[in-house]
Amino acid sequence: MSNPFQHLVEPLNPAEPKKTFFNLHKLNDTRYARLPFSIRVLLESAIRNCDEFLVKSKDVNNILNWKVTQYENVEVPFRPARVILQDFTGVPAVVDFAAMRDAVKRLGGDPEKINPVCPADLVIDHSIQVDFNRREDSLQKNQELEFERNRERFEFLKWGSQAFQNMRIIPPGSGIIHQVNLEYLARVVFDQDGLYYPDSLVGTDSHTTMIDGLGVLGWGVGGIEAEAVMLGQPISMVLPEVIGYKLMGSPHHLVTSTDIVLTVTKHLRQVGVVGKFVEFFGPGVAQLSIADRATISNMCPEYGATAAFFPVDLVSIRYLQQTGREENKVKYIQKYLEAAGLFRDFSNTEQDPDFTQVVELDLSTVVPCCSGPKRPQDKVAVSDMRTDFESCLGAKQGFKGFHIPQGHHNDKVKFCYNDADYELAHGSVVIAAITSCTNTSNPSVMLGAGLLAKNAVEAGLTVKPYIKTSLSPGSGVVTYYLRDSGVMPYLSQLGFDVVGYGCMTCIGNSGPLPESVVEAITQGDLVAVGVLSGNRNFEGRVHPNTRANYLASPPLVIAYAIAGTIRIDFETEPLGINADGKPVFLRDIWPTRDEIQAVERKYVIPGMFKEVYEKIEKVNESWNNLKAPTDQLYPWDPNSTYIKSPPFFDNLTMELVPSTPITDAYVLLNLGDSVTTDHISPAGNIARNSPAARYLTNKGLTPREFNSYGSRRGNDAVMARGTFANIRLFNKFITKQAPLTIHLPSNETLDIFDAAERYIQAGQNLILLTGKEYGSGSSRDWAAKGPFLLGIKAVLAESYERIHRSNLVGMGIIPLQYLPGENAEALGLSGQELYTILIPEDKDLRPGMNVEIKLNTGKTFEAIMRFDTDVELTYYRNGGILNYMIRKMANSS
Repeated sequence: MSNPFQHLVEPLNPAEPKKTFFNLHKLNDTRYARLPFSIRVLLESAIRNCDEFLVKSKDVNNILNWKVTQYENVEVPFRPARVILQDFTGVPAVVDFAAMRDAVKRLGGDPEKINPVCPADLVIDHSIQVDFNRREDSLQKNQELEFERNRERFEFLKWGSQAFQNMRIIPPGSGIIHQVNLEYLARVVFDQDGLYYPDSLVGTDSHTTMIDGLGVLGWGVGGIEAEAVMLGQPISMVLPEVIGYKLMGSPHHLVTSTDIVLTVTKHLRQVGVVGKFVEFFGPGVAQLSIADRATISNMCPEYGATAAFFPVDLVSIRYLQQTGREENKVKYIQKYLEAAGLFRDFSNTEQDPDFTQVVELDLSTVVPCCSGPKRPQDKVAVSDMRTDFESCLGAKQGFKGFHIPQGHHNDKVKFCYNDADYELAHGSVVIAAITSCTNTSNPSVMLGAGLLAKNAVEAGLTVKPYIKTSLSPGSGVVTYYLRDSGVMPYLSQLGFDVVGYGCMTCIGNSGPLPESVVEAITQGDLVAVGVLSGNRNFEGRVHPNTRANYLASPPLVIAYAIAGTIRIDFETEPLGINADGKPVFLRDIWPTRDEIQAVERKYVIPGMFKEVYEKIEKVNESWNNLKAPTDQLYPWDPNSTYIKSPPFFDNLTMELVPSTPITDAYVLLNLGDSVTTDHISPAGNIARNSPAARYLTNKGLTPREFNSYGSRRGNDAVMARGTFANIRLFNKFITKQAPLTIHLPSNETLDIFDAAERYIQAGQNLILLTGKEYGSGSSRDWAAKGPFLLGIKAVLAESYERIHRSNLVGMGIIPLQYLPGENAEALGLSGQELYTILIPEDKDLRPGMNVEIKLNTGKTFEAIMRFDTDVELTYYRNGGILNYMIRKMANSS
């Protein structure tokens, strides 16, 4: 059917009649001018894609009527302009596409129908590890090891880039996905065959939201949902509330953008923005560069919002010019956005739209801060770091506690490293990493770190050699301006050599610590510390031996590395003593905002961006020399331990399997609050005593060849065995943190995979009990695929992180939620019971309905079945979103 809104199309410039756009002002509807700018992007997409089938006129009216419908749980479709993937989540997506081609062929369809319809960019940035540091050839050695470990995965991805249309792959060594997106991939406005429309996207990384800082609406989704978007399906979403975040004032000259974002993160966690959009406005926005805004938007998952949007303004346009975008493209971007009512002047209060709620922050009240020791929302002022950490030592085990007995708070352990004697204590820094998209995209904090390093070296300060220091820039541009401004040699002298271009320490690719350091930590049961400029510091994520991890700005990462401990008050204690015996304080070497901005203006120039990105897809010779298969169907290697055809579609038929109750289900795990995808989804190194290690050993591999879980995301056998394998997992069936559970029929303590396998072999159903915010953290599809392969049919939680609930639905796992005010404790659930969940017949299913749960003890209670939309119910009836797409494609062939 033709688009009923076609009459809104008109030329952007009368002199170019073939260059057109949908002029939403021609709706002649006063509601449009009152909509938040983020909602206007949803509206434009709905109008442009309206076909009265996937997108209907009533959807357009529901979005236009946002002021009312935001409170009514109204479902609307959204078709993003593009999809972005990183390799950890991208490999499973390409594996699924390859397996879907096989399945469509088995069902009698045309396998080449399985192709991205929506443009997809995949950036390989999660594979490199900090194996080498503090040496001139660290970058080269780490990149060589990256290719040695990941050749098979890279060959598979190269096959995908050739076999699938509309898929571009950015080779390894190019930078972090979100910085490459910001500096290069972002269009801001699309020009599709002469039709202009806003750039928008979803990505398989929760920090996709970083692009919101440039005025491109985007957020993270599960890999499963992203695959459906790539296949042309709109995202079905509940029309969100929009929190207006008003910024006022100017930041203090010693405050960094990292301090601002950690303050915003804690504030918005307190406000409560889960599942909502946040849109920034007010005169303070003009004080922030695009890099500053992008830093704030990047941390959106940490405060729980879906998107954190800064509309495009003149600062955005200047950024596009600075990053080397073509001048004529920049002109039409501004002209289109102004014509469509999507361009913002933050000084003009008449442009301020309606918001669900307005909250405010005066930037002048922000103080230097860090976040930790276990969560990004737990902000700690730098002036309080010592006392806060020391209070955490004795506090009971929890988000702010380590339960160290009072008499052991000052324990010290001596050790030898490189023939010199040192000692570690609680709070000793053993990892200091300038890493992650959050900050390495921001020249002000990176140059600030460089200038601080210069001042520190000139003052005679050093970093102890056993501390694992590293610098992993987000793109080659960073290296250019650090080098050209003259600060790189000073960073190197303090141990912050460039070790790679990718998401390294922040995702657990921190590499090994020196053995003597690990022995000292273990011997003293010490709470050792990692300090990183990243966005995630959940338990067990950064490194197994750093129980405390703090997020900090790049300059503070260096400061704590020099101090060697988190237990320092920078105001009263010196960082060190120079050769003349004079104490050197942090204030003596900290660069001012004016100094940093002067260097930034001089050295961060458009030519750098053009030079780096003009050759980005061809510059990696190792990638260019890879040989990949050319078949349209992937020739699976049965001996591969990296790439394996997944079993998800093995028994798929064209007929739907009717819904039935889940009867006499055992509880595989009984978990508490804030169980993250880091606890669920395999990540980091593969422990030598784990089920995954046993599997790989049986395949003839040695521990040296295990690589990381992330690198093996294309092999379901490894990933299923690594599900819930985090050593910091706390299962209430077990009295300590461990990746173990009780096999209830035998009362044996087993590895979780081994217990699940026993249940499956006995034909017994499984569910999982958990608390609040289940699945928070990175948007990992294996956090849903893994439980599916373990036989989990349903999860019963107090609340869910948005993306993870969607992923569970995508895999056909039922997300159940306790009624308000209820939880396992209130209902007296031990997890030892047998659970029967009375799922209605398909015809009686409806979104958000209550279902009855019966226990073998005779107790009965109700829970909400969190299928939130009719589309999600359709996916569930099909056994998951990909099954639905396969049937649809096979039918259309």
